[in-house]
Amino acid sequence: MTQMPDAKSPLKIGTRGSPLALAQAYETRQRLMAAHGLPEDAFEIVVIKTTGDDRALIASDTPLKEIGNKGLFTKEIEEAMVDGRIDIAVHSMKDMPTEQPEGLVLDCYLPREDVRDAFVSLHHESIKALPEGAKVGSSSLRRRAQLGHVRPDLELVEFRGNVQTRLKKLEDGVAAATFLAMAGLNRLGMADVARCAIEPEEMLPAVAQGAIGIERRMSDARAEALLDPIHDVPTAQRLAAERAFLATLDGSCETPIAGLALIEGDRLWLRGEILRPDGSEAISGERWGDIDDGAAMGEHLARDLLSQAGEGFFDWR
Repeated sequence: MTQMPDAKSPLKIGTRGSPLALAQAYETRQRLMAAHGLPEDAFEIVVIKTTGDDRALIASDTPLKEIGNKGLFTKEIEEAMVDGRIDIAVHSMKDMPTEQPEGLVLDCYLPREDVRDAFVSLHHESIKALPEGAKVGSSSLRRRAQLGHVRPDLELVEFRGNVQTRLKKLEDGVAAATFLAMAGLNRLGMADVARCAIEPEEMLPAVAQGAIGIERRMSDARAEALLDPIHDVPTAQRLAAERAFLATLDGSCETPIAGLALIEGDRLWLRGEILRPDGSEAISGERWGDIDDGAAMGEHLARDLLSQAGEGFFDWR
């Protein structure tokens, strides 16, 4: 029998403190309350500051790769879980390294949100509508490379921060446009910020974009039992393919990689893309297969793209 959390012994949910991270933690809490018929005070939201949340680094638009890549938004939260200060951690899956620290496991996903990128601009309707030479802000290597591929005339500038920070930078004229994830805007109730959602055919999203993952200690049977009813199997099946694709390619934040798996009936459709950072070359491919073969499909597609890339494709790293 699982010991249910209560006000005296709440389940501690670790999260970053950004508005979006908190929205994701609240959604997790709401789903757990509904699944187990528990009151809000049976859960405690614990905010943990991570390296990636350093205000000075965000304000200066310091590139992520100069600070430490993917672990930026997870390291301190995972340390808190190993130390027992929190019981579970809520993460944006696109920020997660493909391997977990020893003793931690990531096997619960919430139903996936919109996977598309959002085009955000105060004065322009779409990527195509941007005037020649316009400044576009993004800290994402993937988005910058994809944009460089379709619009090499644009000037790309580093651009970091949460939704509010980025909108302020647009108002200040730092750039004419930027990109956000539609999923984040939807979760914040700010979908109207997007001028348009960009279809995957035009800009393939980041691996695991729109997915929330919940991490726990491998040895914590109570957390495992509590999370089990809120786990979304189709999201897990899609991410198995996408994250295997990423892992095989080396999913650091230093490689522009895009990937998306969709379930069509009883089949899985996986698309993937790798690019040079300046967008001068893009190599893409796809696979169809059985849903349960997702991880193998991801690995095969990655190896196929690597073989097409040939010598020198990753020399810039």
